[in-house]
Amino acid sequence: MTSTPAAAGPVTGSDHLPAGDPVGAPTGAPVGAPVGKRSAGEGGKWSGRTVSVLLYSDDPDTRAAVQLAVGPRPAADLPRLRWVECATPAAVISHVDEGGLELLILDGEAVPAGGMGLCKQFKDEIYQCPPILVLTGRPQDAWLATWSRADFAVPHPLDPVAVADAVASLLRHRLG
Repeated sequence: MTSTPAAAGPVTGSDHLPAGDPVGAPTGAPVGAPVGKRSAGEGGKWSGRTVSVLLYSDDPDTRAAVQLAVGPRPAADLPRLRWVECATPAAVISHVDEGGLELLILDGEAVPAGGMGLCKQFKDEIYQCPPILVLTGRPQDAWLATWSRADFAVPHPLDPVAVADAVASLLRHRLG
């Protein structure tokens, strides 16, 4: 994938920052899979391993809220996370092109390009695209998340438990 949205400019240093229910329900949930339960205990087979999760939003408060909700490890049975923060569509595309990401979290309300448009582009263009969690503007926007082929959707205002459960469920499915 090499194309960028028309509104995206060149990648600059400021573009890169430091590193249930079906879609449509107000609480958000994966399409076709129940939200996994958190298990007690240590990471077991994941001990010492980290996985990369891309988080895109032009709003630093949204990025902070997602990271606070999920923490360094979404559940005890999953590996630790390495957050790759992006504030621009060009930065997102650059990181996705590099590969090595296990999950994408895209803010549907981001400007100048929303996460749902990027999600649709990635799902259409990338073979074996990583799972994508889309943050929608409101519960009524779940149909847009379905259109974008998001694997999971959580509406604003973000429910920390719903966000953490979505991330855990998608990673469990991805990592097997």
